[in-house]
Amino acid sequence: MSYDTNNIFARILRGEIPCHKVYEDEHTLAFMDVMPQADGHTLVIPKMPSRNLLDADPKALGALMASVQTVANAVQQAFGAEGILVQQFNEPAAGQTVFHLHFHILPRSTGVGLRPHTGKMADHALLAEHAAKIRAALEG
Repeated sequence: MSYDTNNIFARILRGEIPCHKVYEDEHTLAFMDVMPQADGHTLVIPKMPSRNLLDADPKALGALMASVQTVANAVQQAFGAEGILVQQFNEPAAGQTVFHLHFHILPRSTGVGLRPHTGKMADHALLAEHAAKIRAALEG
């Protein structure tokens, strides 16, 4: 399958759809998931178009993974998490629903389950608050 230039993440990258940004560099963008499964659920995407990991330019993956690590550390610190879950899905059979390469970063603590993915968007004021906490952790 080919890359759809009108997927929601491509539209976010073009500024057509707003997001709660937490981190950006020349190669990547990180922002709050609008349907979070945990407080602090953040997405990291490459700016270079790719459907998923299977067709990504290998040169872009190094910068992407560096950003995933940077953001994961900030999320863990911001939310006092005991651990971090990093998820990445490739194609519908594996659970991918947005066809632009992305990594989910979810803070985890013992005994606290993930919320189900209901399709309901979270309160934007709360997402803005969570984004600010992560940005503060990044600024250290």
